[in-house]
Amino acid sequence: MKRRIGASEETILIALNNLATSYAHAGRLEDASRMQRDVYSGRLKLLGEEHIGTLSAACNYATGLKALKRSEEAKALLRKTMPVTQRVLGQNHDLMLRMRLCYAFVLDADAGASLADLREAVQMLEETERTSRRVLGGAHPFTAGIASSLQNARAILGARESGREVKIIRDA
Repeated sequence: MKRRIGASEETILIALNNLATSYAHAGRLEDASRMQRDVYSGRLKLLGEEHIGTLSAACNYATGLKALKRSEEAKALLRKTMPVTQRVLGQNHDLMLRMRLCYAFVLDADAGASLADLREAVQMLEETERTSRRVLGGAHPFTAGIASSLQNARAILGARESGREVKIIRDA
C-alpha cells in the first residue's frame, strides 16, 4: 500500500520493519528474517553502512538469524557491523550493548559451541555487563538481563570444561 501511494523508501522500510516484528511475535520467523534482511539491505543502500538506522537494522536481522539458529550467518553479520557501530556510536551506546549481547548469545547458542566460543561469550558478557552497569545502572532491566545471561554462560562454560552435559535455556 505504501508503494502504491508513493511513500518514500524510508517510510516503506519502516513499515516493513514493523511487519517483520509482528511476524516474529507471531512465530513466523522465516518470513520475519526475510523482511529484516530486506530492511537491512534497503537501509544499507539508502543510508550507508554508518547510519544508525542501518546499524539498527543489522542488529534486528542478526537477532532474527539467531532465532532461526543460523549462528554462522548472525556471527558474520555482527563481526562486520559491530566495529562500525563502535566507531560511529561508541562503546556505551545502547545499540552497541544490544549487538554485543546478541553476539554473545550466538557464540554459545548450541550444544556444539567450542570452548573458545564459550569463553569468548563469557568475556563479551562480562564486558557488556560492566558497561551496562556503568551507563544504565545496576537496577536497569537490561543490566539485570545481562547479569543473568552472564551467570548462565559461566555455568555452561564450567560444565563444558568439566565434561558435563549442558542444556541451554534462555529467555532472550
